[in-house]
Amino acid sequence: MNSATGIVPSVSFMQASGVVRGACPHDCPDTCSLLTTVEDGVARKVQGNPAHPHTGGVLCAKVSKYTERSYHPERLLQPLRRVGPKGAGRFEPVSWDAALDDIAQRLAAIAARDPEAIVPYSYAGTMGLVQGEAMAGRFFHRLGASLLDRTICSTAGGEGLTQTLGGKVGMRVEFFAESKLILIWGSNSIGSNLHFWRYAQEAKRHGAKLVCIDPRKSETADKCHEHLALLPGTDAALALALMHELIVHDWLDHDYLARHTLGWEGLRERALQWPPERAAEVCGLPVEQIRTLARDYGTTRPAAIRLNYGMQRVRGGGNAARAIACLPALTGAWRQRAGGVLLSSSGLFPVDKAALQRPELLAGRQPRTINMSTIGDALLHPGGAGFGPKIEALLVYNSNPVAVAPESGKVVQGFAREDLFTVVLEQFQTDTADHADYLLPATTQLEHWDIHSAYGHTDVLLNRPAIAPQGQAWPNTQIFRELARRLGFAEPCFGDSDEALCRQAFGEQVDFNRLLDHGFATLDLPEAPFAEGGFPTPSGRCEFASPRLAALGLDPLPDHLPNYEVPGSSARYPLAMISPPARNFLNSSFVNVKSLRDIEREPLLEIHASDAAARGIESGSVVRVFNDRGEYRCKAEVSPRARPGVVNGLGVWWRKMGLDGTNVNQLTSQRLTDLGRGPVFYDCLVEVQAA
Repeated sequence: MNSATGIVPSVSFMQASGVVRGACPHDCPDTCSLLTTVEDGVARKVQGNPAHPHTGGVLCAKVSKYTERSYHPERLLQPLRRVGPKGAGRFEPVSWDAALDDIAQRLAAIAARDPEAIVPYSYAGTMGLVQGEAMAGRFFHRLGASLLDRTICSTAGGEGLTQTLGGKVGMRVEFFAESKLILIWGSNSIGSNLHFWRYAQEAKRHGAKLVCIDPRKSETADKCHEHLALLPGTDAALALALMHELIVHDWLDHDYLARHTLGWEGLRERALQWPPERAAEVCGLPVEQIRTLARDYGTTRPAAIRLNYGMQRVRGGGNAARAIACLPALTGAWRQRAGGVLLSSSGLFPVDKAALQRPELLAGRQPRTINMSTIGDALLHPGGAGFGPKIEALLVYNSNPVAVAPESGKVVQGFAREDLFTVVLEQFQTDTADHADYLLPATTQLEHWDIHSAYGHTDVLLNRPAIAPQGQAWPNTQIFRELARRLGFAEPCFGDSDEALCRQAFGEQVDFNRLLDHGFATLDLPEAPFAEGGFPTPSGRCEFASPRLAALGLDPLPDHLPNYEVPGSSARYPLAMISPPARNFLNSSFVNVKSLRDIEREPLLEIHASDAAARGIESGSVVRVFNDRGEYRCKAEVSPRARPGVVNGLGVWWRKMGLDGTNVNQLTSQRLTDLGRGPVFYDCLVEVQAA
């Protein structure tokens, strides 16, 4: 029983000593199986599970230090109530009962006027299906709150994939080990997809050629045979030029095209408009690099593409994902299990979201939807004019929007509103937590039940709690249960335990006893899912031309859409800026883990020697990076990792750790992608000056 309240948190934990099976909760394709060694109720070590083939006993540097996160000296361990101005981060302790009573009372008063004035804000601080949107989804549906369009990471690429292949589906990651050519497109796999990299290395040892396509010369590019440093936002142009060469040289599988694709003639006509010379000019690449890549892709079997989300954070990101996803069908690469493309495997998991989130609790209501990528504008909107009510309350969990949302100057301004009631569920006092009216301590992965799908492999993982919740921390689920009880929500589903929620996530589709015994269960899937077509599209074919897009009045074929802010198009802001994650952070997670922060040292802007020389900038100089949306000061590093004309603002640091209390998102915009309503973080022009 919690000493500060009479409520018993819904967490059971394992024996005082032993090894507990769990799952990494973080936003990474790998979704590793964890083993936590517990001695006398204390987690002593977290390591990869050697029995899980995809984990293979290996963890990244971030998660191998997970005990540092759970036992961090700055961990939030009691509910807090604001006593200073918004953003000052000044709080006083308060009991759970007092905090929840007041929160429920204030939400009830707002809901009585209009429940849509209440907005949830969450994303992938945990990828768990239970501590993510299970009990939270039930709570907000029953309340009638605004819905959240969770777009901030992957929706452009996901929509592009869905319009082409029928869903977030693709080849199985383990078969990359057998590929003879691997295109690693828009991904720094060594930093963000380590276990795929192990398969790629196995293929390399057996003679495979590895090609990295990325504006930045990443650590992954260093280890590949070839690096194409294209300009940000030009990936579709490159894909179309590859198609041009496949057609001209007849490196095509005509039988596969005839039997298993839709819209080939239209795509053929479009691709023939993109000779390598045209694409080379648009992409900023040598024309011979494009020709060589096309020849390799057209003549090597099996050939595989590991696509990641970096390339879709621009205006034309959805079209770019569509164009790249078309390539394997042109060559018939899908015929072999080591051929095809993988962006995300999440669409292969039979998750019963309705059972978890209970949309029937809306009872016929159709609340408005707020796009999380434009939360800055949404919080500053006065209401009306087709927007709906002004946002009066925000409940934030599993996210740090003040640091991670675009155009953060507006986000900060919105969160600073004194008339905005803000509740934040957190493990640490982040930039967003500083703006809370109530700050509620949440458990870490070692302290609660959860169940996980993946987007880089095809195994379901179960997370058992290894230790008791630290201090007065509660799981997200318990916080929403208690708020529901105080608001009088009497539906039995609010009484479901976390273990019961884990069992509901997949129903009978996954053997829960196997999960209990082993920690993971592999989905029963074909080795080469589209060898004979059978795509989950309406036509059953790879849809080069999408009838669904045509019905919306959109171009049914993929095309290159130039950035909103085209590199080289502005005299005032001549440099394109991308903001890839620092290798030892994961979005804004782990920034406060000292051992990892010591490796990253400080916020950096990588700049090419020619661009630095033209501005009198040397490594270690403090620079001012700016555009019409704001400015950001940090240290510069003159680096061959930056290509000419492009600077790399490594993120996502907490704003409070920056030189001037900002980070790279001070400069990014709230414009949205062509498909999927996603953010355009890498569609950003800036200028850089020595400060």
